[in-house]
Amino acid sequence: MNNNGWSWEAFTESLPVILDGIEITVGLTIASYLFALLFGFVWTFLRRVPNKAFHFVVTWIMEFIRSTPPLVQLFFLYYALPMVPVIGIALHPLAAATLGLGIHFSTYIGEIYRSGIESVEKGQWEAAKALNLSTSKKWTKIVLPQALPPTIPMLGNYFIIMFKEVPLASTIGVLGILSLANSYGAQYWSYLEPLTIVALIFLALSYPSAILIRKLERRMNTRFDKKAALNEAKGA
Repeated sequence: MNNNGWSWEAFTESLPVILDGIEITVGLTIASYLFALLFGFVWTFLRRVPNKAFHFVVTWIMEFIRSTPPLVQLFFLYYALPMVPVIGIALHPLAAATLGLGIHFSTYIGEIYRSGIESVEKGQWEAAKALNLSTSKKWTKIVLPQALPPTIPMLGNYFIIMFKEVPLASTIGVLGILSLANSYGAQYWSYLEPLTIVALIFLALSYPSAILIRKLERRMNTRFDKKAALNEAKGA
C-alpha cells in the first residue's frame, strides 16, 4: 500500500469498512438528540419552580454542564461512574455516549425552550388564567403551540452540531465511522484516505440538513412577519 501520498486503492478498500459505521453514527445522533429534546423540557420546568434557592442550584448545574467539555463528561460516565461508591454503574459505550451527549446538549436546548416560552405574549398567559384552564391545558393548548414553532430552526441547528460532536464517542469505544477510520489507518498506516472519507460523509449528511434548516428558518420568519403585520392591522 502506498503511504507516500494519495492511494485510490486505500480509498476503495477503506470505504466499505467505514460505511459500516454510518448506522451507529446516525443512530447515536438521533438517540442523543431525542434525549436532549426531552431532557431540555426538564431543565426548562425546573427553572420555573418559584423558589430562588432551587432556581440558583438548577442554573448552576446547567452552567457547569455547559462549561465542561463534552469529552470530559463522556469519560466520566464511562470510566469514572463505575468507580463511584454505592451508586457506581458500568455503562455500555453507546449508553454512556447517548447520556453524555444528550445531557450536555439538553442544557442548550432547555435555554431554547425557555426563550420560546418567554416569547409568548403576556396577554396569552392572562387569558389562560381568566378562562380558569388547568395547568396541563394551559401548556398544551395555549403556551407550547405558540412557544415551540419559533424554536424549530434553532433546534435544527443543534441537531447538526450534535451530529458533528458524535465522533467524540469513538474515545470510549463506540465503533462509528471515525473509530473505524482510525482503526483502518492504524492497521495499514494509511490515515489520509479513511479520514478523508469520514470528512466527506459528514459533509454529505450535514450540509443538506443545514440548507433545509435555513429554508425552514426563512419560512418561519416569513410566517411570523405576516402574523405580526396582521396583529398590527387589527390594532390600528
